[in-house]
Amino acid sequence: MSEQSMPAAIQAFVDATNRGDSEGFVAAFSADAYLNDWGREFHGRDGVASWNETDNIGRQAHFEVHGIRPGRIDGQYLLTVTVSGNGYNGPGTFTFQLSDGLISRFIIA
Repeated sequence: MSEQSMPAAIQAFVDATNRGDSEGFVAAFSADAYLNDWGREFHGRDGVASWNETDNIGRQAHFEVHGIRPGRIDGQYLLTVTVSGNGYNGPGTFTFQLSDGLISRFIIA
């Protein structure tokens, strides 16, 4: 992984996914979180939980982290990963926006 240290909420996102902890996964997000998965939009923790069931832990996803770097705006991070499991398998870059220590925006594109 790169020299940039991973913020706690993003580390919780990765760790909870890798251990199949849906409650811990959703807890990494703010109450008003926004998630966009290639144009499919989800809102709030209920939306995050729904996406998690159909596209993440519900598909036994696992993330191998390759690096993290700051984005163009304050609180934004880009995480490079390889995804495996019973859904999408392959490389990706996740864009996160953090607010008050939690994930407020998560974009997969």
